Amino acid sequence: MAAALVQKVIAEADPVVQEELGSFSKANGASVFKDASIVNDIKSAMDNSGKKANLQRLGAVMAFQAIVKALGQGAEAFLSQCFSSLLNLYGDKDTKVRVAAEGAGKEFVQLFGAHSVARYLPYLLESMDSSKKWQTVVGALSLLSDLSVIAPVPVAHQLGAIVPVVTPAMNDVKDEVKNQATKTLTDCCEAIDNKDIEPLIPAIIEAIRSIEEVPECVQKLASTTFVQIVEGPALAITVPLLVRGLRERGKAITATRRMCAVVINNMSKLVEEPPEAAPFLPLLLPALEKATEEVSDPEARGVCEKALLQLNKIKAAVDEDTNPKADLASIHACLVKKIGAKMDAYQSTQVEFAAAIVTSLCVARVFNVDAWKKFVTPYMPFPAAQSAKVIEETCTQCETDLKRKEVVEEADDAEVLCDCKFTLAYGSKILLHNTDMKLMRGYRYGLLGGNDCGKTTLMRAIANEQVEGFPPASELRTVFVEADILGELSDLCNIDYVMADERVKAAKIPKEKVAETMKTVGFTDHMLGNGVSTLSGGWRMKLALSRAMLQRADILLLDEPTNHLDVINVAWVKNYLLSLKTVTSIIVSHDSGLLDDVCTHILQIEDLKLKCFKGNLSAFVAKVPAAKSYFELKSEKQAFVLPQPGFLEGVKSKGKALMKMSGCAFTYPGNPKPTISGITVQVSLSSRVACVGVNGAGKSTMIKLLIGELEPQDGVVWKHPHVRVGYIAQHAFTHIENHLDKTPNQYIQWRYQYGDDKEALVKANLTLTEEEEKKCRQPVLVDGTDSKGNVVKLKKVVQKLTGQRRENKKMKEYEYEVAFEGGSFDNQVFISQKTLERAGFTKHCNFVNEKISAREGMYKRPLTAANVEKHLANVGLEAEYATHHRMSALSGGQKVKVVLAAAMWNQPHIVILDEPTNYLDRDSLGALAAAIRVFEGGIVMITHNNQFCSELCPETWVLENGRLDCKGDPEWMKHAMNEKTEFKAVEEMVDAMGNTVKVKQPKKELSRQEKKKRAKIRAARIARGEEVSTDEEEDL
Repeated sequence: MAAALVQKVIAEADPVVQEELGSFSKANGASVFKDASIVNDIKSAMDNSGKKANLQRLGAVMAFQAIVKALGQGAEAFLSQCFSSLLNLYGDKDTKVRVAAEGAGKEFVQLFGAHSVARYLPYLLESMDSSKKWQTVVGALSLLSDLSVIAPVPVAHQLGAIVPVVTPAMNDVKDEVKNQATKTLTDCCEAIDNKDIEPLIPAIIEAIRSIEEVPECVQKLASTTFVQIVEGPALAITVPLLVRGLRERGKAITATRRMCAVVINNMSKLVEEPPEAAPFLPLLLPALEKATEEVSDPEARGVCEKALLQLNKIKAAVDEDTNPKADLASIHACLVKKIGAKMDAYQSTQVEFAAAIVTSLCVARVFNVDAWKKFVTPYMPFPAAQSAKVIEETCTQCETDLKRKEVVEEADDAEVLCDCKFTLAYGSKILLHNTDMKLMRGYRYGLLGGNDCGKTTLMRAIANEQVEGFPPASELRTVFVEADILGELSDLCNIDYVMADERVKAAKIPKEKVAETMKTVGFTDHMLGNGVSTLSGGWRMKLALSRAMLQRADILLLDEPTNHLDVINVAWVKNYLLSLKTVTSIIVSHDSGLLDDVCTHILQIEDLKLKCFKGNLSAFVAKVPAAKSYFELKSEKQAFVLPQPGFLEGVKSKGKALMKMSGCAFTYPGNPKPTISGITVQVSLSSRVACVGVNGAGKSTMIKLLIGELEPQDGVVWKHPHVRVGYIAQHAFTHIENHLDKTPNQYIQWRYQYGDDKEALVKANLTLTEEEEKKCRQPVLVDGTDSKGNVVKLKKVVQKLTGQRRENKKMKEYEYEVAFEGGSFDNQVFISQKTLERAGFTKHCNFVNEKISAREGMYKRPLTAANVEKHLANVGLEAEYATHHRMSALSGGQKVKVVLAAAMWNQPHIVILDEPTNYLDRDSLGALAAAIRVFEGGIVMITHNNQFCSELCPETWVLENGRLDCKGDPEWMKHAMNEKTEFKAVEEMVDAMGNTVKVKQPKKELSRQEKKKRAKIRAARIARGEEVSTDEEEDL
């Protein structure tokens, strides 16, 4: 009956017969398709392209439409076979056929469920081929738009297949195709659930359509801060744009490729499911590899290489993914097995269609039985109870078969302190994204990662209760242990400093208990009353630990706990941490020995994730060999360039002493005995000195005496008047703590804005005491003339030194211009250094020397923002942080780089580094070590990093009980002392306007014989009447 009605509708295209077919189908349900000829008849009639078959094609569409209206989803399994034929009729020459096909197509699409998209999409995409009639292409695009409204999320997840097909249509010669294609792609992108990409979708679609817009759109993408998880839909719309950008040919080729690499690097870090990126890797990887090879700019190539490394990580994850995948054949077999009974063709067709829906559910990882019943039941050819049973069993089986492998945590009886998922950012930079953190009581976690990855920021966020899901302080006591002394409390004594802590106050801990705790870490009764500002770095760390002990912390957060500590105290810290059985520790340290001896687990920050590994550092490196780079003293990623020292007048050999201490002693106020005594050392351009000793031995005190920050009570400190010294203090941040609201670039410009180093002019050896000021007000004898013009001795009071200095070559000493009280400008005279020193003006002379030597170092590079930015880049600080971030937002490692750059700006001859290895990761330390090896000036360093100092310093100053013992390699020292200086002359400089200026080179000093010879030649030329230049006269 049904087959006859279908044939009659096809033959007559009569609405009455069509209505009769619809009524019959509604009454009998999907069983009308038990006669397989129905589908074949409709499809054959639709495909009949004969000139006289217009009525049959129209009738076939009418039959199709009648059954769809009557059966709804029950007709899908059968009529889906006719869908391509129906789409072809959108381009039929007969208007009636076209209109009927369009109406039937829209009605049919309305039946589709969310999980039918994958089944029908191939038909739609096939109909968009350029070989099809333009009306068919427009119709298929229009139906895809309708489908994006019906099932937006499934359509968005198919964008990887949609975009490559729709993109060519956006540039079709037919306006109707072009406009509909643009609208369809826009509609399909509506369901992209990524807040970072959403505002840029119109620009991306326009750039996909018009290649001229690619550079501008890539620029917008590169300026976006990506924070959301990147999934397939977001990749599907951006990858075609990025591939175009990487293949860009034009003026801005390098800039565009670099920006594409930045976007790829940023987005790929947020891909949590590598299989979602798998379809796009065959497009992106070759394009990025080729761009990396072709880009000539080293910096841009480095950015491309970084992005390529990130993509290869995703590829490796895809290749290593062993999780089972859902495929139609195996799922169809499973469904048939669960049905059990033998099926006829009618049932098999429906079960095959149902298997496609089940596959879609499995791909989406939907294993909810109710959802399965909702989407699959309409296509099952069995009674409701039987269908429900089959669906339930298939759902359970598929969930089991497709279960992903999970990391099985070892059974552990330890108490869970926190188990949270969070995202952490600093400003606009994402540090950790959607990552898990689980901490157990009594475990000791080593926190690893490169500089700037967010280690210290994470610990501060935990301490400040800024980590989402982390238990509040009322439930979990967390203490951040850091050795820096707060500036506003620096005038307190040690015990009062601990008592001033807000948490110690809140706990109402008595002073006796505080003293007792401090004594357990080594403080004596005398030390309890000493000022905190007198503590060495090692004792500051002990002070911080004693304060943490008083707070009875559940979690200790330790940032570089062995910084400044000698071997004995490092061992003490290890033993202390190992003794904490109920306290959890998170430790950031570049001390591999500490992490190896103490840690039970390692937390690694990589690719915006926090990954946990069981075992100590050695066990971790065995699992992740690449992590060895965190602790090797070499750099493959960066190189430091220290400016070579400038010319130093009168210094011909590297062994000539430029700084000396002779018989020096110093006692801090309140101390019963000298901190150091009898210290005699000298520093030259050849010096490579490591100053070592236990904490509190007086290493930093000796260095401060050497550079003039302190004055000895006994002995003499001397410095060559022309020498420039770069100094980085033990607590390096003290250099910048009053300037944290400035950027590094602004800080260096401020520090050197008047040509001299502002920090070098506030030392104790340049600051007058009351006694010295009194002595300077006494009259001095100077040569003058009386009213008759006779030379007489006059007594005058020196008001100031004007800052001018000249050399008296006859007396081989400097003379300084002075102004007298009550005298005019004309009365200013030059007085010898010895005379001024006898009159108490030694510090005034030193002050003038400092200013003059500093200005000599400023000539090569004017103090411009561009020059400072380049200088900061030479010590590993990127322009983004050097010029655009305030120092308050920088990590500890970045701040140390700022201090290093500031100390090196005026091209010092001697560099003194007090604990230079603190806060720097191994890559930066390796770069610094390499730079020191080729530095032509002298180096003095205090460090407890034996590897660092042993590789660089053949000479050692050992301080013990306030006394100094100098050790070293005698052969090396003998060679170094005799090595001649070879100051490289400045050949060109960049002025404030950015112009490169050639520098006139100093003339060679002639010997007496050469001068006589030149004078003879010159006299002969004059005798012959030849002209002689004044330059030649100056040469003589």
